[in-house]
Amino acid sequence: MTPRISHDRGEETLEAKALWFGSLSLAERMSLLCEFTDLVMQNNPQAAKAGRAQLSTERIRVLSIP
Repeated sequence: MTPRISHDRGEETLEAKALWFGSLSLAERMSLLCEFTDLVMQNNPQAAKAGRAQLSTERIRVLSIP
């Protein structure tokens, strides 16, 4: 993973991020996973005890801004 700075908005699309992530080696991907996990645990120590998401039997309405 070579750090670099870019000011191109085109590199912020989901497709561009997926291509970047796909270019990483397995070791780099695992390192990012560990860093993200550490970040979550630092900000919310109870996250590990939260368990899995529950299925909802209620209706869900998805709202979007036009």
